Amino acid sequence: MRDRPADPPPARRPCPGGWLRRLGGGIVTGAADDDPSAIGTYASAGAAFGLAFLWIAPVLLPMMIVVVYLSAKLGQVYGKGLFAIVRDRYPRRVLYPMVAGAFAGNVIEAAANLGGIGAALNLLVPVPVPVIVAVAAAAILALQILGSYALLRRIFRWLALALFAYVAAAILARPDPAEVLRGTLVPQIRVDADFLAMVVACIGTSLSAYVYTWQSNQEVEEEIARGRRTVRARRGATDAELRATRRDVVVGMLFSNVILYFILLSTGATLHPAGRTAIDSAAEAAAALEPLAGSGAKVLFALGVVGVGFLAVPVMTTGAAYDLVQGLGRSGSLHDRPRDAKLFYGTIAAVTAAAVGLNGLGFNPMRALVWSGIVQGFSVPPLLFLMMRMSNDPAVLGRRTNGRLVNALGWITTGVTFAATGCLVATWVW
Repeated sequence: MRDRPADPPPARRPCPGGWLRRLGGGIVTGAADDDPSAIGTYASAGAAFGLAFLWIAPVLLPMMIVVVYLSAKLGQVYGKGLFAIVRDRYPRRVLYPMVAGAFAGNVIEAAANLGGIGAALNLLVPVPVPVIVAVAAAAILALQILGSYALLRRIFRWLALALFAYVAAAILARPDPAEVLRGTLVPQIRVDADFLAMVVACIGTSLSAYVYTWQSNQEVEEEIARGRRTVRARRGATDAELRATRRDVVVGMLFSNVILYFILLSTGATLHPAGRTAIDSAAEAAAALEPLAGSGAKVLFALGVVGVGFLAVPVMTTGAAYDLVQGLGRSGSLHDRPRDAKLFYGTIAAVTAAAVGLNGLGFNPMRALVWSGIVQGFSVPPLLFLMMRMSNDPAVLGRRTNGRLVNALGWITTGVTFAATGCLVATWVW
């Protein structure tokens, strides 16, 4: 992906930690994209449609890369988070519905993911799910409020390793190589509501709105960590910085996509052939693997949900805080002390409390995870449309507007998300 020639950039200090530090940031975003919501959606897809659904992973990869890269570039070059840019460039009648949708999506996702953590950990520890949810939420909130941004970044990178459990679980499933190759390379499309709903859910959860807002704001947080505390100091990016961002995003999204693939593989090779095509809870998905692939697969599946859940929930609660304060034209950063950013940290606490409260209503965690992915599928297209417009606006990115390849991939992705959602609505009506 190549951008147009840049204006002469300001002098920039080198990134502390070099390329390893930046790749770590990409892995965090990729891991957050494979949150318990995504795990629930992909496990349901594998159980329902088997190895014939593997083709969705390579199809989604270029779309995941381009949209996260656009979000990263917007945050890095403009110097503000995604909704702060929308506020600067669009009227309030556009801004407020987008912020409301993203905020609500973050709350629902955080609640569903806390429920996923509780159900998965309950499989390994005989403690009531509500107790696990409350303790996990309290621990996550304490880490966000009392810990530093540098500490959160280090912890997130280690938690991302939990997702490799799904590679091991897929290996334990011993899938037929010929069927795996056929399912990966030969798309098998069905025109019915169940199939299209799952396609939209996979698109929605792999291209979730919280990933964009997190990525753009993570770029801003990294700039602040380098001493660029003002918007003016953060504006612009050198060629080297944008190359590092592209490399960061490609590695992170490739990591995310590989995990997506192996979740589909582990459940498609075991649950679907055994007739377990409907998954109603995280515990049921993990437990169903035990007689088919051994107790190791069950434990690995559950640990993957728990590990990445502790990474994803703070991404979502913090993302909701970013959305709200930027939508209102206020400031807020993980580099700020709580007493200096009361609205920002208060929102994190309120969203965490709301997520715990929603779990008290007794909804099915896995079903909520799948439906939250479908909801994301409806919120993604308009946000992608705005991102494409902003990333082609010289008033936002100067001469860093999109090149032809990025534009082609970006508009194709936007069109695909609109088409998938439209097809789903048509099947419901028809």
